[in-house]
Amino acid sequence: MSEKSLAVLLIIVAEVMVVSVWFSATAIIPTLQADYALTSQQTSYMTSAVSIGFVAGTLVSAVLGLADRVDARLLFALASVFAAIVNALFVFVEPGSNGSILLRFLTGMAMAGTYPIGMKLASSWASGDMGVLIGLLVGALTLGSALPHLLAALDVAGFGFDWRIPVLVASGFAASAAVLIAFVRVGPVMQRAAQFQPKDALRAFTTKSLRLANFGYFGHMWELYAFWGWIGLFLLDSLSVNGADDTVKLTATLVTFLAVTSGAIGSVVGGSIADRFGRTTLTIGALMISGSCCVLAGFLFGASLWIMVPFVVVWGIAAVADSAQFSSSVIELSAPELRGTMLTVQTCVGFSLTVVAIHLLPVLKDLLGWEFAFMFLAFGPFLGAVAMLRLRAHPDAERLAGGRR
Repeated sequence: MSEKSLAVLLIIVAEVMVVSVWFSATAIIPTLQADYALTSQQTSYMTSAVSIGFVAGTLVSAVLGLADRVDARLLFALASVFAAIVNALFVFVEPGSNGSILLRFLTGMAMAGTYPIGMKLASSWASGDMGVLIGLLVGALTLGSALPHLLAALDVAGFGFDWRIPVLVASGFAASAAVLIAFVRVGPVMQRAAQFQPKDALRAFTTKSLRLANFGYFGHMWELYAFWGWIGLFLLDSLSVNGADDTVKLTATLVTFLAVTSGAIGSVVGGSIADRFGRTTLTIGALMISGSCCVLAGFLFGASLWIMVPFVVVWGIAAVADSAQFSSSVIELSAPELRGTMLTVQTCVGFSLTVVAIHLLPVLKDLLGWEFAFMFLAFGPFLGAVAMLRLRAHPDAERLAGGRR
């Protein structure tokens, strides 16, 4: 195995291990609801607290320039250890309490020192294959995000588990990631940062090409996590049109797992296509497909599995196929000494939008029904596609994928 392959493999494994703490509580939400009679508001707060904490963490990191001022491996290791500790403490507090919500918030803050940093480390090895490298990383994280749905399916099938076990296992993984990252060698593309100024973080919006790439990402994020968060209930309600039972619930959960997991394929294949044919080519195509799926979803509500399964798989692939390419674009368009900060700003704003979309969709579902609820998500991908079309015409686009716009 080459030095590059080993480094990228270690980064991916470490990233997946530490991000498991993000999804550990998500996996046990159904169990906690049953055991502690949690309200929908309590479960919503626990779920959202991680994303809000991540946004807060990335905001602090962006303002202080931590991603470019602190050794990437050290920052990753410290954040991983902190994540392991606060996640483990979750088993000692009452689920749904203010303490549990605070711990989930702190877990999200810790992720700000791992997710963008992992992308920066991976990009340091890029040599004409930036899209594939970041695509592999995002694809692995997509598989991690699908895990809660698989655990939920096992629970529905009767294979129950003590909710504390996955939480503590996730903390063990995070602690192990802190050790593993020490063995990662930094690639030749990494450059030492110049003296950082807080105003440098604003370049994400004052530099036109970066602004357009970020707007494309924001449109993508407006859809992605709301799709992931609510496709399970959509499928359950859709399949229940002809009568609900345990079989329907298990089927809906497994199809949800399939829909989210398919994004991993989209991420890797999308990265390969982007490296070969261009970043904007891939992102515009993926955004238009996923946006169209947002519009079509309501018309397929109540459709048979023969129609619904391939539809959500296509949607799952398209929704993630472009994700890594927005990060790759920002890396290629940024000054080398500011890449970590630019990635942190991008994820900060992007995840802020996900919190809004996730909470807005069920409101629309109650008002309009599933037939129209997902349609509002389409605005994100379609506007994102417009931004990437404008980036395609910008002179800076020559820096994308070795000149392949």
